[in-house]
Amino acid sequence: MRARPSRTASLLVTSVVLTGLLIPGAAAQSAGDEPAHGPEAAVAVVDLAEIPAEPPVRPAPAAGQELFGADCDTEITGSQVIASCHNSYPETDLVTLHVECDRWWDVDADAAPVAVDPAGRVALTGRCWKEVRSAWVSHRRP
Repeated sequence: MRARPSRTASLLVTSVVLTGLLIPGAAAQSAGDEPAHGPEAAVAVVDLAEIPAEPPVRPAPAAGQELFGADCDTEITGSQVIASCHNSYPETDLVTLHVECDRWWDVDADAAPVAVDPAGRVALTGRCWKEVRSAWVSHRRP
């Protein structure tokens, strides 16, 4: 019986080969040669902090003196979305659940705004016919 290479080893070899193909000059550097010069030496570096999260995980923090906005937790289970919001601030918050469906033919949904009074709780629900791509809650003043 012939031994088969492990999946980890084959993935490692594939990643090394792809690195040499996708990053100009990487093959020359890995072989111990001089690094490439000119347009081939340009390697794109992306700072992950600059890439925006989709959907927004939490609303932007309020200014130092401004206390506003309910705290909402969104849970996606299959095609169902439930957002539980609790307003711990002294002003009413209008929250709206936004659901983006994964399939191109499925209809995205923006629910009607619901008022969350001070110290109040509310549960918002939404759904898609098939898979949910993303869901988030927006906030605004009444």
